[in-house]
Amino acid sequence: MKEGRAMTQSRLAIDVGGTFTDVFVFNEETGEVFVTKTSSTPSNPEQGILNGVEKAGLNGKDIKIFSHGTTVGTNALIERKLPKTALITTKGFRDVIEIRRGTKEDIWDTYKDTARPYIQRRDRFEVTERIDYEGNILQAIDEEEVRLLAKKLKRRGTESIAVCFLNAYVNGENEASVKKILKEELPDVYVCISSEVLPEIFEHERMSTTIINAVLGPIMSNYISKLSYEMQNKGYEEEILVLHSGGGVMTSSTVPRYAARLASSGIAAGAIASKHIAKLCGFDNAIGLDMGGTSTDISLMYKGDIRITKDWSIEYGYPIGFPSIEILTIGAGGGSLAWKDEGGSLRNGPQSAGAVPGPACYGRGGTEPTNSDANLVLGRLGVDLLDGTMQLNKDAANDAVKKIADAFDQSVEEAASAIIEVANANMSDAVRLISVRRGYDPRDFALVAFGGAGPLHGAYLAKDLNIPKVIIPTHPGVAAAMGCLLVDVRHDISKTYVKKLDEVNIEELTNQFSELREEARALLVEEGIAENSSSLTNFIDLRYKGQWRSLAVLVSDQITSLDAILEAFHQEHEREFAFSDKGQAVEIFGLRVTAIGTVPKPNFPQYAPEGSLEDAFKETRPVYFEGKYIETNVYNRDKIPVNTQFAGPAIIDQLDTTTVIPPGFTAEVDAYKNIIITVN
Repeated sequence: MKEGRAMTQSRLAIDVGGTFTDVFVFNEETGEVFVTKTSSTPSNPEQGILNGVEKAGLNGKDIKIFSHGTTVGTNALIERKLPKTALITTKGFRDVIEIRRGTKEDIWDTYKDTARPYIQRRDRFEVTERIDYEGNILQAIDEEEVRLLAKKLKRRGTESIAVCFLNAYVNGENEASVKKILKEELPDVYVCISSEVLPEIFEHERMSTTIINAVLGPIMSNYISKLSYEMQNKGYEEEILVLHSGGGVMTSSTVPRYAARLASSGIAAGAIASKHIAKLCGFDNAIGLDMGGTSTDISLMYKGDIRITKDWSIEYGYPIGFPSIEILTIGAGGGSLAWKDEGGSLRNGPQSAGAVPGPACYGRGGTEPTNSDANLVLGRLGVDLLDGTMQLNKDAANDAVKKIADAFDQSVEEAASAIIEVANANMSDAVRLISVRRGYDPRDFALVAFGGAGPLHGAYLAKDLNIPKVIIPTHPGVAAAMGCLLVDVRHDISKTYVKKLDEVNIEELTNQFSELREEARALLVEEGIAENSSSLTNFIDLRYKGQWRSLAVLVSDQITSLDAILEAFHQEHEREFAFSDKGQAVEIFGLRVTAIGTVPKPNFPQYAPEGSLEDAFKETRPVYFEGKYIETNVYNRDKIPVNTQFAGPAIIDQLDTTTVIPPGFTAEVDAYKNIIITVN
């Protein structure tokens, strides 16, 4: 890691986390990479970014492209620090968001309630209107009724309004009329309508997405406006790119319109980085393991494409209907606590020591055993971290882990090893959920292990899951920040279109796609994307008649026959659910166009071999492997030359993480300085 060096024509990527803001800078002129970290500033999130820019030694004129992921939206929803927002809906339907789908995250826990709605009942209002399922207006808007309601909302100090009417997905005329009146009466209030945000069937999902868009709209608008102003003062005159849940970026001008897409902005960056790193190493199938201090994010890439889902939320019960990279998050990180449950079993997480007080070995007041303490006891972590700027207290780690040892009548080493084994088992189970449960065989994948703690555990997960290769990126601790540089401008335009496939008129279907493509092109033009940098891709959501779950099938611009589309659906259904029924009627559920505006990406340099493995040798220390201590070589990663091959056991230190290569494993360093571990 190098800091504080001024550069020109640089690409800047920043990932804003809850504890740290990670900075990744790529110099186009020299091919050099500079990485650094700075503390996040949750009360003033843009300040953490500015601190990172300053720490990297950059001014605005040095920066060619600035892309970032942020947890501002995620934190706002979790902490409920939201603007005063109102919902306007069809008379008789204001409790849709309260009723939800009538499900619970844990159906067996009678006493655990689902989180309350983002808009309370006293702030949900009804108006007289009705549109039938075909889009016919049965009851138009009463303008006087809406204007009186607008005056009431003004007296209440309402800052944002969500409008969601029954059947507005098929005809948004009544919603548009209400929006026009509200903007006349309340010009300074943020207003969004469901027919513009998510024109899709299922009233709860559409209402939930519109509400989340409304509560985040003012927050994200204010955030991006402040950040843009500050960056302009530093001399940066280009658009600020913000990573969204679908694995693309939006420019600052479109952030307010689709604010709900930023609810998982920061999480998506790691998955993007995982995809790029795996492809760089020659793998089209990869599982991303982003393990940080409190949680682990797991993603999956199959045949070069990251798995996408529309079934996701920040809090259970309040779905966000925009396409999102499918990421499974579990409470397993370096700070996850080990504990004994009432049944006498050893558990690991999801409770965490967090950044404060942190693991016992940090010396900040923590006393409970964590994964970091266990790794330190086993010798897998050294006492010097961050190039010696952080000292770990091994005695404190021993004292913490001894609590587990005493509880199970074990030695401290046995207890520490058990803590790590339980943590690894938890993560292995999560990987199976996103792979085996989806019809993918982990043996066909590589594991990309990154984050501050991923390289400590990656080899063991691969062994447990029979994954043949583990990839440790060059800069694992800031890989998510790097991911922000590797994405394109992306928008997903969709609409509900329900019809049996064998009754579809190809010309009509083509016209429906033409309308969506026109809307998608307009968005890319608004983003400033040139036509030769744009691409549009069509998808049809299909399902067996009588089902409600659908699968997306890629279709060409020129649809000449539906037979190939039908066959592709049967094949995808077989892979996803382990069965297909070619005798069953199939129907279209929806249409979607994905618009991509290509953003130039950095070409990371390849390196020539220089020096030898002996030059990277730091020390030898005892490390606990498979029930005994083994004298293990410790290497400085920055000095390991490319094309080097060596066998475990070995420990590899670098500023932002530690990599463990257990006995029986081999490793090699490729031309991009990625470490590829082979599970033997």
